Amino acid sequence: MTEGDVPPVGDGPPVGEGSPVGEGSPVGDEAPVRDPILAAIDLLAPAFEASGLDELEVEAGELHIRLARPRIVVTAPAPLTGGAMAGAPVSPFGEPAPGMRFVAAPLTGVWYTSPSPGARPYVQVGDEVAVGAVVGLIEAMKLFNEIKSDTAGRVTRFMIESGTLVKRQQPLIEVDPR
Repeated sequence: MTEGDVPPVGDGPPVGEGSPVGEGSPVGDEAPVRDPILAAIDLLAPAFEASGLDELEVEAGELHIRLARPRIVVTAPAPLTGGAMAGAPVSPFGEPAPGMRFVAAPLTGVWYTSPSPGARPYVQVGDEVAVGAVVGLIEAMKLFNEIKSDTAGRVTRFMIESGTLVKRQQPLIEVDPR
């Protein structure tokens, strides 16, 4: 190849070997350099959503991505009450048990229940939480964000395992406010 030639699409190091995903893309040369993990998730998520797969794991060099659908326990549907309307929008993640409230993810990232591997979790099932209490962390773009409870009560169950990718507004913890 001589100086000034444009390499064909696909040349260059694979994802995870020093080349950010999206470089040389048809979006243009002025596209900002993005984190390879987030760029790979942006590329894989639509195909994952369209597929019937429950889980997808991809490795390319040092890049390792695991996408998984939330595991939802199917129960008999509750009859509609006066407060619930038939045409009301329903969360794609389901609704909490009657009388319970969810602490939901404020952003997309990887959910962790403790500050470091092997450390005691921020909260456990049966613990009392107050409004504003830290209940976990979400790692997004290599930053760890404290997740605080927006409701007070007793933790009844964790909706997501630690180390799992979560989406914005996805329930993390179920709390009994009584």
